[in-house]
Amino acid sequence: MRRLLVKRWRSSVKNTRLFLCLVAFLSVTFAGNPADADELVHFESAPVKLSPFRISKAREQGEILSQPQGTPLLGYLSRPRGDGPFPAVVVLHGCEGMRLSVKDLWPKRLVSWGYVVLVVDSFTTRNIKDTCQSHLPDRVFDAYGALAFLSESSFVDIRRVALMGFSTGGTATLEGTKIEGNEQLMDHKFQAAVAYYPRCAATQGDATVPILILTGERDNWSPADRCRKRLANLSDDSPPIELNIYKGTYHDFDAPEFKVGRKVLGHIEKYNPDAAEKSIRSVYTFLRNYISN
Repeated sequence: MRRLLVKRWRSSVKNTRLFLCLVAFLSVTFAGNPADADELVHFESAPVKLSPFRISKAREQGEILSQPQGTPLLGYLSRPRGDGPFPAVVVLHGCEGMRLSVKDLWPKRLVSWGYVVLVVDSFTTRNIKDTCQSHLPDRVFDAYGALAFLSESSFVDIRRVALMGFSTGGTATLEGTKIEGNEQLMDHKFQAAVAYYPRCAATQGDATVPILILTGERDNWSPADRCRKRLANLSDDSPPIELNIYKGTYHDFDAPEFKVGRKVLGHIEKYNPDAAEKSIRSVYTFLRNYISN
């Protein structure tokens, strides 16, 4: 009987220890879970400011200029638990709109890393289905409107905000962080930028912030050679631009919803788990280096 009691006591202690370890593990694992995840928010794109020349000419001619207005937009806001202030990431979707990996997977991932995330919906309020065969030039102003919105949040450190875009959103990310671009007209500035498979342009010249570009070797929608040419034309004074090209990969290589792969307008979109994981690690390191500290 005594041996049986000792055995039961030891089993009880062992189970208690296992329970305490489990509690400790859960507290660490879920400490970064989002509060108010995917909260629908309303804001406006940054208004297109009038140039000093335009204002001067209007005064000369006695013309009364109306105050520029932004476009009403929707966004999805996610944040870590706590009061902050936290670093943040503004996310721009691609030409097909709010796909699952952009609206759900990436925000959850970024929040788990300690970032506030605002995914900008550029289509709904404009009654646009997609822009895969057209061009929407206002995306840069959407990004800066989101940044202005975050500047009013006490839980965001506006000095540590990055811009992140996918496909055409990645292209807008590069446009919004190029030297002599619209960025110089904005009250608040991004501190870093991440562009997944954007259409680079050699003429964009230097960047205003450090940039990470991630693209696929076989992506004929956003050719990597365009990005190589831009990097070749950077001056010695430009903030660094890191270009990661993943061999054997196509457009949307980070999106699990394209595991089977598909062809859109003659372009292949296909998930590549190995490239996706490598790119995620690169994004984690990049953001930690430039907006986490």
